[in-house]
Amino acid sequence: MTTIQIKRVYDDASGQADDGFRVLVDRLWPRGESKEKFHYDLWAKQIAPSSKLRQWYHADMENRWDEFKTKYTQELSCNPATTELIKTLTRYKNVTLLHSSRNLRQNNAVILAAYLASHPEFNFNNKCASLCRKARCRESGML
Repeated sequence: MTTIQIKRVYDDASGQADDGFRVLVDRLWPRGESKEKFHYDLWAKQIAPSSKLRQWYHADMENRWDEFKTKYTQELSCNPATTELIKTLTRYKNVTLLHSSRNLRQNNAVILAAYLASHPEFNFNNKCASLCRKARCRESGML
């Protein structure tokens, strides 16, 4: 079983032994962070919120969190890169999702971690989730 944790890039740039596989989950490179000194195993920018969604959310973060969660979860469900990420992450016992947001409770890494934790690859009790997800994507026109 894979354990998923979340860390802020700026709090632990070099990583710790118990971090396991470190995944940067932001679309943009963290401001001020050196590419030579920052330790990550994968930059999964293709699964980050779309630029349009990110900009929409940042325009009114205080009032748009719930809707942002819904929209980003739908993007994750319909994104083929999410499936590839899941296949990669299930190979590791410990995974750390890295983000650059100042808000530790309301950011894309929190949503992604919840999405991954509920996914059938991580939760074998939920066998129909991928079929239901594909149906929702077709209905919304995202697939």
